Amino acid sequence: MTNGLLGKKLGMTQIFDENRLTPVTVIEAGPCRVVTVKTKERDGYEAVQLSFGEVKERKLSKAELGHLKKNQAPASRVLREFKKDGEVTVGQSVTVGMFKKGDWVDVIGISKGKGFQGVVKRHHYSGGPESHGSMFHRAPGSIGASSFPSRVWKGKTLPGHMGSERVTAQRLKVIESRSDENLLFVRGAIPGAANGIIVVRKSKKG
Repeated sequence: MTNGLLGKKLGMTQIFDENRLTPVTVIEAGPCRVVTVKTKERDGYEAVQLSFGEVKERKLSKAELGHLKKNQAPASRVLREFKKDGEVTVGQSVTVGMFKKGDWVDVIGISKGKGFQGVVKRHHYSGGPESHGSMFHRAPGSIGASSFPSRVWKGKTLPGHMGSERVTAQRLKVIESRSDENLLFVRGAIPGAANGIIVVRKSKKG
């Protein structure tokens, strides 16, 4: 099959057991349809392309629609490739049943965008004194030398765009898997806002 599947972040809640309360993120994981199976002979590598989230055809380009129709797949919101794991055929459905309670997973998503931010929020600078008369509070301060090198070194932590980037939360524990509802409950927080598309795959750290 594959080592993961696509899903949608629904939000966070709590699960109680006999010992403690566990904060969990609820993920609508799958079902995903196998659109294409990449082979070494034809493509130079092995992979499985999955689709998730049916949409109206008018929301896709002709190229996207042509690719899906060629493989008898419905118009879908997102396509992603996953590592091939065992036998798999085009048209097959991948469900949340591939994950069981106690499994470890990695979750990949796009973090929330925070716009243009200063060094205190973006890079955790401590800032200057907050008292009256200081005149130095949340600015970055001195950022370069004078005669040498007469420029700012590359990679200097400065204000700029923050968030809205690919983030991977590693080794999260599956607390519950409901195949009948396509729901996956994962301990802790995952990247992104509610209703954001995410990738759930078997953890690389085991």
